[in-house]
Amino acid sequence: MAIDTGDTAWMLVAGSLVLLMIPALGMFESGLMRKKNTVSVFMQIFFGLALLSVMWFAFGFSLSFGPDTMGVVGNLDWTFLRGIASDGPLEQYAPTIPGMLFVKFQLMFAAITPLLLTGVIAERMKFSSFIIFIAAWSMLIYYPLVHWVWGGGWLAQMGVVDFAGGIVIHTSVGMGALAAALVLGRRRHYGPSIMVPHSIPLAVIGSSLLWLGWFGFNAGSALASGGLAGNTVIVTHLASSVSALIWVGLSWMRTGKPSVIAAVNGAIAGLAGITPASGFVSVEHSFVIGIAIGIASYSGVVLFKEKLKIDDALDVSSVHGVAGIIGSLAIGIFASSMINPSGPDGFLFGNPDQMLPQAIGVGVAAALGFGGTWIIMQVIKHLIGIRVTPEVEDAGLDISEHAESAYSDEEEFRLDMDDYVKDKEESDEFFFKKR
Repeated sequence: MAIDTGDTAWMLVAGSLVLLMIPALGMFESGLMRKKNTVSVFMQIFFGLALLSVMWFAFGFSLSFGPDTMGVVGNLDWTFLRGIASDGPLEQYAPTIPGMLFVKFQLMFAAITPLLLTGVIAERMKFSSFIIFIAAWSMLIYYPLVHWVWGGGWLAQMGVVDFAGGIVIHTSVGMGALAAALVLGRRRHYGPSIMVPHSIPLAVIGSSLLWLGWFGFNAGSALASGGLAGNTVIVTHLASSVSALIWVGLSWMRTGKPSVIAAVNGAIAGLAGITPASGFVSVEHSFVIGIAIGIASYSGVVLFKEKLKIDDALDVSSVHGVAGIIGSLAIGIFASSMINPSGPDGFLFGNPDQMLPQAIGVGVAAALGFGGTWIIMQVIKHLIGIRVTPEVEDAGLDISEHAESAYSDEEEFRLDMDDYVKDKEESDEFFFKKR
């Protein structure tokens, strides 16, 4: 099939929209945390983008989408993108756009997925341990799941479908976040005093840009311009809006005040939850799914954070994990081949059998996400340590890990360094080297 210029133009835009989600994630997360850890969040995300991009180029794409090996993993034929045409398509995946453009679009997914876990490890993980963690998580969890579901692996052969990442991304990340929070343990002085966001406006801007980027994330997964991409955009927007309203309403009833933090978290939960179903369901059904996502993800926060006292700093386990599970299972009920002729029908359209593969896919992703993350974290913990010292945590990771500050003027920066470095001369020497 010939390259379509319209599809190519749309996918260039869609991939750029997903890239926008990288700094948006930094703004969203740092705004909801204490200001002394703002730089650390942006460093993790920006450095992570570079590292994960190189890994994808070198071997990640080949392991994920390369020719199948026993349904388990791609082979290494496409390492360093050998054999991928810049002027011809990868027929089995995207027949109307250049192969290299498909690689680039999937690269954005491969980069942002492990970086979603920065929301759970925030304010207490060593940067050196973080580097090893995201690299290992990509190789041992993300790449295999991509191949199993999107690369023609054994889950795809069973009939599991996932339009844009509810199983591959959000379920695995959410359950991985739960494991990471348990291994890391709670932040020092855990309680309401450390949960006060330092910049709600920054978080709102970040969430708004994430919302925008999600249109490229979901509608770009159609891999073509046209009716399916258009339907996906409106389905995505409606589910997010409904979930935001649900979160605000539930929070208002519990606290007596309407919360903008609840609004942005609800919107992100709606976006994450509708992701797997966005290319298979109608607008009307996205409304129902949005309600279910909002109620379930908000309840997850109450259970994990308030009842079980698990310190998932930014509620990744609920906002992504619980929401992703709901959306992935919803495919088995609401999917319609009238929306996407290449997709399945669900229970409401005469195919109850689709519910079983979706449940299996969710179960596999949840088990791999939780179990794999637990093992990776434990190995790193015993090899090089995983958590910063109490002194570093109290000082903040910006000063102690990076010797930089997001907001301080020069004098305030000196004072912060003096508090962290006991020897005044060492503090001055290090400060001037940084300038």
